[in-house]
Amino acid sequence: MDSGKTFFGHPRGLATLFFTEMWERFSYYGMRALLLLFMVAPATSGGMGFDDRTGGAIYGLYTMFVYLLALPGGWLADKFFGLRKSIFYGGCIIAMGHICLALPSNETFFLGLLLIVIGTGLLKPNISSMVGEIYPADEQVKRDAGFSIFFMGINSGALISPIIVGYLGETINWHYGFAAAGIGMIFGLIQYRATENYLGTAGLEPTRLADPQQQQKREDSIRVGLWIISIALIVFVALLLTKVIAIDPIVFAGASGLVISIAVVIYFIYIFLFEKLDGDEKKKVFAIFLMFLITTTFYAGYEGQGSSLNLFAKRYTERTFGSFVMPASWLQSAPSFFVILFVPVFTWLWSTLAKRKLNPITPIKLALGLIFMGAGYLIMVGASEIVFKGAKPLPTWLVLTYMFHTFGEICLYPIGLSGVTKLSPKRLVGQMMGVFFMALALGNLFAGLYAGEFNDEAITKDPSLLTVLFGFIVKIMFIAGAIVLVFAKPIRKLMGNIQ
Repeated sequence: MDSGKTFFGHPRGLATLFFTEMWERFSYYGMRALLLLFMVAPATSGGMGFDDRTGGAIYGLYTMFVYLLALPGGWLADKFFGLRKSIFYGGCIIAMGHICLALPSNETFFLGLLLIVIGTGLLKPNISSMVGEIYPADEQVKRDAGFSIFFMGINSGALISPIIVGYLGETINWHYGFAAAGIGMIFGLIQYRATENYLGTAGLEPTRLADPQQQQKREDSIRVGLWIISIALIVFVALLLTKVIAIDPIVFAGASGLVISIAVVIYFIYIFLFEKLDGDEKKKVFAIFLMFLITTTFYAGYEGQGSSLNLFAKRYTERTFGSFVMPASWLQSAPSFFVILFVPVFTWLWSTLAKRKLNPITPIKLALGLIFMGAGYLIMVGASEIVFKGAKPLPTWLVLTYMFHTFGEICLYPIGLSGVTKLSPKRLVGQMMGVFFMALALGNLFAGLYAGEFNDEAITKDPSLLTVLFGFIVKIMFIAGAIVLVFAKPIRKLMGNIQ
């Protein structure tokens, strides 16, 4: 695997994965910055003319399924395609999705969203797994550092994409923006293929059974299943496009949230009753359930960045500076900028506090995540007061909000991710990580649905509604944060020997 070349002292294959992920995130966050704005824009300006509730529901469903399909995407890579092929196939499907979005048609718009969801489900979880595969087992420290570099690739793509894609989409033509996002993914695929040799043998083969006959049966079963699912999807899409069947996005989104919530509760009941957990394992699994609730609450607020806060930027923020009108989507670059800026600061802070035995326990950090989220939306309450007085707040209000949201994510996301892997019984690690992704999926869905309440017509009649809507999120986050703080010690006890 050693080609003699390195990337910042790491295996050269890390550069292959870094730039593939950078361009994939460029395509995803660029399109995400435009998505809801395009759906609610009037048809006379090239948009779809959806009302806010419909647009918000579709946005929530789309971002929800991006996370949900990471679970079968990872499973297919492990059992059938292998990591390497899954990444490439996923990127190709994403690129096809963006090509569909670039076409000025309602039918190709929804087909494009479906393809991007499927492609992201194949690529996103498996490229992260590939990063771990390119390091020898005895280089854990370097492996962790490699993930940090890879993480910067994610945020580099998310930082620059709204600037390019947003400008093209908002100021020239919506579909030019979607096309630019697709071109980014194509760049990623080209460099992935051109430098794939630096990955050596990592990820070439799926996990195989010892018995060749059993392996062949498994592959045949998966192949048949994929054909059945593909045919069913084609028929379903054809029925939708020909208007033989119709789906109300608002009803479907609400039902999806309910079904997923019930499914998670049933899953945990099943784990407690039938997985033969010992007393210590039951406590740790219950701690994971609490983390699921906390993470869902947090991301219901955090994912407002691409939905309700994006609408606020477009409709109520002062973006005219002289003769230049700043695209609203440009503000979507702020979170990634703050991630790049402050992750090293927080890493240093936790390390310094740990040396002095002052590092906050996990529940405290989770509570801080919620409190920072509430503080961010409290800033938006102040911005809404300016709207209520008949003026437009400067973009700095949103930038400050995104900064506090980033503080919250730095406190919560890596801690939650690490906590789930450490708390899970070894035989259930994969399933528990799936539960964590369920929390992200639900948070995205709830954020989309809530964005539908930011009805422009109603707010124009009564601007105080903005204060009420943002104030509700502030209350939820502060109350949830306070509850976690109060029960921090009991939650810490549930975690046992896990730090």
